[in-house]
Amino acid sequence: MAYDADVIVIGAGLAGLAATAELVDAGRKVILIDQEPEQSIGGQAHWSFGGLFLVDSPEQRRLRIRDSHALAWQDWLGTAGFDRPEDHWPRKWAEAYVDFAAGEKRSWLHRQGLRLFPVVGWAERGGYDATGHGNSVPRFHITWGTGPGIVAPFERRVRAGVARGLVELRFRHRVTGLARSAGSVDTVSGEVLVPSAAERGTPSSREVAGAFELRAQAVIVTSGGIGGNHDLVRANWPERLGTPPRRMLSGVPAHVDGKMLGIAEAAGGRIINRDRMWHYTEGIDNWNPIWPMHGIRILSGPSPLWLDATGKRLPVPLFPGFDTLGTLEHIMRTGHDHTWFVLTRKIIEKEFTLSGSEQNPDLTGKSIRDVLGRARGGAPGPVQAFMDHGVDFLVERSLGTLVRRMNELTGEPLIDEAALRGEIVARDREIAHPFTKDLQVTAVRGARKYLGDRLIRTAAPHRLLDPKAGPLIAVRLSILTRKTLGGLETDLSSRVLGEDGAPLPGVYAAGEAAGFGGGGVHGYRSLEGTFLGGCLFSGRTAGRAAAKAVD
Repeated sequence: MAYDADVIVIGAGLAGLAATAELVDAGRKVILIDQEPEQSIGGQAHWSFGGLFLVDSPEQRRLRIRDSHALAWQDWLGTAGFDRPEDHWPRKWAEAYVDFAAGEKRSWLHRQGLRLFPVVGWAERGGYDATGHGNSVPRFHITWGTGPGIVAPFERRVRAGVARGLVELRFRHRVTGLARSAGSVDTVSGEVLVPSAAERGTPSSREVAGAFELRAQAVIVTSGGIGGNHDLVRANWPERLGTPPRRMLSGVPAHVDGKMLGIAEAAGGRIINRDRMWHYTEGIDNWNPIWPMHGIRILSGPSPLWLDATGKRLPVPLFPGFDTLGTLEHIMRTGHDHTWFVLTRKIIEKEFTLSGSEQNPDLTGKSIRDVLGRARGGAPGPVQAFMDHGVDFLVERSLGTLVRRMNELTGEPLIDEAALRGEIVARDREIAHPFTKDLQVTAVRGARKYLGDRLIRTAAPHRLLDPKAGPLIAVRLSILTRKTLGGLETDLSSRVLGEDGAPLPGVYAAGEAAGFGGGGVHGYRSLEGTFLGGCLFSGRTAGRAAAKAVD
């Protein structure tokens, strides 16, 4: 039987594009398969904020941030918490990835035309001891052009491969099986779906028009995770994170359903760390949704008062931007699925950024003029749109009216105005002098010592009940599904391993399907900015390894 290509890549997201681009550079013939229409090329990465984890970059050094490989590795280990026998390959991938982030990653991307926003963000700050979770220094580098900007160089390389006759794009092809012949997995079969004009991210038809079967010497699985499949998220929900939420929002389109993981497992691949996952706690209902249950994450500075469903402040160090999964664990043990931010107009104007390329048109559109407009005051346009139209946003001059509306929104009188007022007044007293025992106030003042935060991310400390800073704003926050941290176990050549630990002949995996490398490179927790980079690094590795392996 003849081969249809040297390599078949399943999934046209960022990892799949990176793998295909490397195969093209090696002169290999590739068939790139995806169940969605061509307009969705780039997958989830297109919708992202474009954050990249880099170590000791020129952008950091210009802002007087002293970073090092040793510090980054210390932070990674403290965050990942590797403690299982299955963490053998994930830990090796982590070492390789930190080397990449501290080494050639930036120059490799720069050569392809990718550029970075000059202010480095500080996400996942941790708040524990030096060896615990979190980034010790700012490392969140935003791509100039956000998600589309990071997809573009790799899509360009793939389309150049199409022009050279090396790449065949097969959209609307849904894989249902992998099979072996002569001992190697070399056959990909499935269903051809009817053509779809569905816009990027929106649900596309699942009507079947026919069947297909393709053969190649190697197969690379880059099909993503399970974030769009809430039933599968709940089935894999770990006990350590409490009771699974009854209601969740989706941070990814519905087609991110995890089905390809099951197909790869049925073919002999081993999935590890199924219970490791990454979901955000600052999700809001998108007033202008693209996919079902579409949620947007608030990337907040450290100032909003974070309350549980009953109006109690979250414990130290669960402040905005400090420990995502620590906050998730706490919330899920309260018996409620939602929490609240309470803040002022002054805070929201400076500290609220919404995650996603479509929520940051200035950065996505590469408009220097519009980016500079952020410093002129007033809420950013997308944030103001949520204040005007978002069901989760409440704006009032008086605390009493605000509390009443908070209780009306949830349908339960969970928040007592007098108790919340007492909490806020106590917090406001800590602002009146340069000393404090309130560690969130300490965190805010500490953040403003970093020039990047002082300029565009952290409001000057002020009383929440100061009328000059108002009006008051309450934002209801929901759990937002996002990333699968476990996945197909792979060695450092991205070869998928079986239950016996031996490579599954002919099969490679990259991106979220491989837990971004090894089956769980992040361990239990992630340092922000490592998802896109993980797709790129593992996709590049898989493409190069498969190119060497085929005749």
